[in-house]
Amino acid sequence: MLSFENTQIAFESKSKAELKRAHFLFKMLAKRWVVKFGKGFTRFAFAIYLPIKFAIKATIFKQFVGGENISDCESTITKLNEYKIGTILDYSVEGKEEEESFSESEKEILRTIEKAKQDSRISFSVFKVSGLGRHTILEKQSQLVSLNPEEKKEWEQIISRVENICAASHEAGRPVFIDAEESWIQPAIDELALKMLRKFNRDKCIIYNTAQLYRHDRLQYIQELFEIAEKENFYLGLKLVRGAYMEKERKRAEELGYPDPIQPNKDASDRDFDQAMLFCVERIERIAICLGTHNESSSLKLANELSSKKIQSDHPHVFFAQLLGMSDHISYNLSKDGYNVAKYVPYGPVKEVVPYLIRRAEENTSVKGQTGRELSLIEKELKRRKQTL
Repeated sequence: MLSFENTQIAFESKSKAELKRAHFLFKMLAKRWVVKFGKGFTRFAFAIYLPIKFAIKATIFKQFVGGENISDCESTITKLNEYKIGTILDYSVEGKEEEESFSESEKEILRTIEKAKQDSRISFSVFKVSGLGRHTILEKQSQLVSLNPEEKKEWEQIISRVENICAASHEAGRPVFIDAEESWIQPAIDELALKMLRKFNRDKCIIYNTAQLYRHDRLQYIQELFEIAEKENFYLGLKLVRGAYMEKERKRAEELGYPDPIQPNKDASDRDFDQAMLFCVERIERIAICLGTHNESSSLKLANELSSKKIQSDHPHVFFAQLLGMSDHISYNLSKDGYNVAKYVPYGPVKEVVPYLIRRAEENTSVKGQTGRELSLIEKELKRRKQTL
């Protein structure tokens, strides 16, 4: 029977030294003041050109990132594949607003698709639309604000980049995720995603949009999107996540005086997440889902639902996904039990992925029980290994 308590399976790929390094790192991430200080110091150090790259690369980068480029990720891809876990190559350079960076992001995402085309160990590619165009354009398009001629050109360029990526995925026959982002730019992203779903998901599921179920309107969005897919006869790809921008969302809603888009509490988020998951499983011939979660309860519910409906555990329309360096007890035990599993493997130059690393650090500090759970499992495995010597 599937269980997430088996630490021998969870950490089979890790040496004692790797476990001890992870234990130390998660102990540090459990201290809010350490994360807060580290965030400020890292930004300051890079601003004045202090040589801190080595320290970052040997610690938090090594835990959560595959490397500085696709080639660097090879050892991680190989190791995951040994345990039948796929890779989601994630170019994790964030926060750029220059045209040159948008063009480079497009090229890099296309490289991940080319890699996936040649390498079956790569389960998915992924991209953020905000990495392909300015936030201002996405926000205006989301709010149906008229664009001036220059802004229209920028919007058309964003459409072109998204379409180039999705067309490459379609040609390669390899699926791609369109990540969800902040609610004030999400309508433009959803608009683009629907265009791509209609165009490229006629024969099989290539394009996946992402739904953040910590938003109170996303379950309804999924249901309405399914009706469109059924009516227009295309496959619906969905990545289900709880969400990543709660504090930012609530702060902005309060400052600008509009209704908070976030669920009133965690129970409501969990309820909608699980309902969305069940809704998709019941329509598994039309909908392909990736459950992007570190939540043990939801992962078990999906596994049990597949079993109760006599759906094969490795059905091509069902994937589980977790982030590299986190929740190995979920990923490795699911894989061992025959489920489709993939790990997000972020990559990019050390300095450029610092915003991603800061979010990982803050997430581990703020998500109740996340760091404690990681620590307890690592300690359990270290104790088990000591006893078996």
